[in-house]
Amino acid sequence: MRTSAFLYPWDVVGDPEAAGRVAALGVRQATLASAYHSTRALTPRHPRHRVMTARHAAVLYPPDGRWDGREPRPYPAGDWAPGDAFGEAAKTLADAGLEVHSWVVLAHNSRLGEEHPDTSVVNAYGDRYPWAPCIAQPATRAYLVDLAAEAAVRPGARGTELESLGWYGLAHLHAHDKIGGVGLGEAGQYLMSLCFCAVCREGYAARGLDADELAAAVRAALEPLWRGVSAAGEGGAGGGWAEIEQLLGEDRASATRAWRDDTARTLQEEAVAAVRAAAPDGFQVLLHADPVSYHCGANAGVDPAHILSVADGVVVPCTGGTGPLTPFAEQRRADAVLAANFTVVSGMGGSPATLERDARAAVERGATHLRLYHAGLASDGDLEAVRKALAAL
Repeated sequence: MRTSAFLYPWDVVGDPEAAGRVAALGVRQATLASAYHSTRALTPRHPRHRVMTARHAAVLYPPDGRWDGREPRPYPAGDWAPGDAFGEAAKTLADAGLEVHSWVVLAHNSRLGEEHPDTSVVNAYGDRYPWAPCIAQPATRAYLVDLAAEAAVRPGARGTELESLGWYGLAHLHAHDKIGGVGLGEAGQYLMSLCFCAVCREGYAARGLDADELAAAVRAALEPLWRGVSAAGEGGAGGGWAEIEQLLGEDRASATRAWRDDTARTLQEEAVAAVRAAAPDGFQVLLHADPVSYHCGANAGVDPAHILSVADGVVVPCTGGTGPLTPFAEQRRADAVLAANFTVVSGMGGSPATLERDARAAVERGATHLRLYHAGLASDGDLEAVRKALAAL
């Protein structure tokens, strides 16, 4: 079973021990960020710093001439990843015997939303989500497809993992976040993530919906939640898609999902095709994915059968349990990569002490690969637990 550890370039550049330390864990691969959102990251072993602040979403290499005169376009990184930080880190990792794959974050970019607000998802109340580019907009789609190709196929990379290649919605790890006071549940998250930008309004109309009436229905469905009452009411549907259908009406809910599913599917197809066109033979393309197509976020909601016909496989979040692997395994694609992604940072909710047990459970569910999030953020104790687990496997 191939195992890969996630890394940022700043975990490696300037630390002569970093690549050897990762290789000593027993992993064969490093999944290295080449395009990433804003973040504040701990670097607990780096000889020159302890905290790195990436102030905005950026590419971690010099973008090429394809972007001349275009908007939107990728932002270069600041002092957290100057120059070709990805390339420098990739070479160092390869010299330590690790195969390097790029890690590309796509439809998650707060600076883009701040500087180009018309690109953002707009909810039923008219609030914009600057962190969430609307993937239905033609210019945004063209930007994401070209970014996927450029950021994925970097010198030294043997494959790529595409994150956030789908809808982003309300859920977001935002600075000083204060939105947890009302429990929205899965249905509320969906309703608060529906986009009402001009392009999406046209998309709803093409599926027989009046966008103003739909927005009013969404607000009405959400109103009980703001009062602390279950949106479905007593005896209502028990959550998931059935509850969304109850709240919006089956036909209306299905039409919104058809628009969003088709928009995400076609973007995923275009982006993967662009990566393949730019890449050498044998270049592996994976998506960070959730098997429920109407889910939003970094692990894009997908149709398992469809995505495994497009990409070489998926990276599936398994820290909360290995159940999400099953819909992908049920496709019985012998050549597909099913990578179970486990958080191994104790302070971020991971459990490196149970990694061996969890990995075996993932294999029983059909996993063929492991992903470890995140070798640069983990403490020495967490990394030692990972090393022991991988040795036992």
